[in-house]
Amino acid sequence: MSAPRPAGIVAEVDIRRPVAEVYAFLRDPRNLPRFLGDVLAVEVLGPLRSRWTVGLPLGMRIHWTAEVVEDVPGELFSYRTRTAGRVTTWRYTFQPGEASTLVREQLTMPGGNLARLALRLARKHPADEVRSNLHRLKQLLETGTVTDTSNALPGRF
Repeated sequence: MSAPRPAGIVAEVDIRRPVAEVYAFLRDPRNLPRFLGDVLAVEVLGPLRSRWTVGLPLGMRIHWTAEVVEDVPGELFSYRTRTAGRVTTWRYTFQPGEASTLVREQLTMPGGNLARLALRLARKHPADEVRSNLHRLKQLLETGTVTDTSNALPGRF
C-alpha cells in the first residue's frame, strides 16, 4: 500500500496591477495578515524565514515557521511549513497580462484526501479558503481595502 499523495489545491485570480508590484507585495510576509483569513501575525526571522501566528476556532492559536524554498523574482515563489513532521507548501506564479497580473496559487497539504475530509469536518474548506484569500488579495491591491470576510475568522476584516 502506498502512502497518501499530497492534496493539491489550485486557484487563480487576475489583479489589475503590474507583476512587479503584486510579486513584491506577496513576497513580503508582513503583508500576509492583511488579507489571509486566519493569519493573525507574521514575524520576519530572516530573508527566507518567518514565524506565523494562525487563529483557529474557539480563540485557539497555533504557530509555525515558514521558509521560502523557491524564488524567481516576478515569476514565482514558494514557501513551506513543517508542523509535527508534516510539510505544507504554497506556490505562487505570476503571469503578466496587458494591464494585469494573473496570480496562481497552489497549496499542497499532507494527508491527501483524508486531510481534506478532516478539515471539512472542522468546517475549514481549504479550496474555499484559497479562493477567498486570493479574492481578498485582489481587493486589497486594487482598492486598498478588504470587504470580503468569507472563510475568515470572525472579526478579522
